[in-house]
Amino acid sequence: MLVTRYSAVAHRTAALLGAGDEAEDVVQDAFVKAFRFLSGFRRDAAFRPWLLRIVANETHNLTRSRGRRADLVLKIGVEPETRTPDDPEGVAIAGDRRTRLLDAVRALPERERQAVVCRYFLQLSEAETAEVLGWPLGSVKSRTFRGLAKLRKEVGHELS
Repeated sequence: MLVTRYSAVAHRTAALLGAGDEAEDVVQDAFVKAFRFLSGFRRDAAFRPWLLRIVANETHNLTRSRGRRADLVLKIGVEPETRTPDDPEGVAIAGDRRTRLLDAVRALPERERQAVVCRYFLQLSEAETAEVLGWPLGSVKSRTFRGLAKLRKEVGHELS
């Protein structure tokens, strides 16, 4: 039941944090570790951040072990903006903007990218992001702020 419920968010987390094509392997390893250590899970705690922290750690281990950062492969189920088939220009512009934004996110320094991905792509709270990434709350806030500032500078004028 837990695998069914959290599989999609675990895959998005792994992919967005740098697992790329290996996101499925990372998620499988994370679920195995979660099952193995389920007895250590505090029943009064939220399961989602606990699991996503395992996914984040597994992703970090993967990227560190392969010695280079993989390109992000976005496997998120984002609904495209509603466009009519009569508006091919609008569809093309929206796709181009999305591509530029994602390229800018990929170009962020790793820790700023992780904070932005958790907060805005995965829609985690600051506290959940801190728990998932194993950072103090202040680090989440400052890295998110810096990441967003860089994104605004890079693509903010294009997204208006």
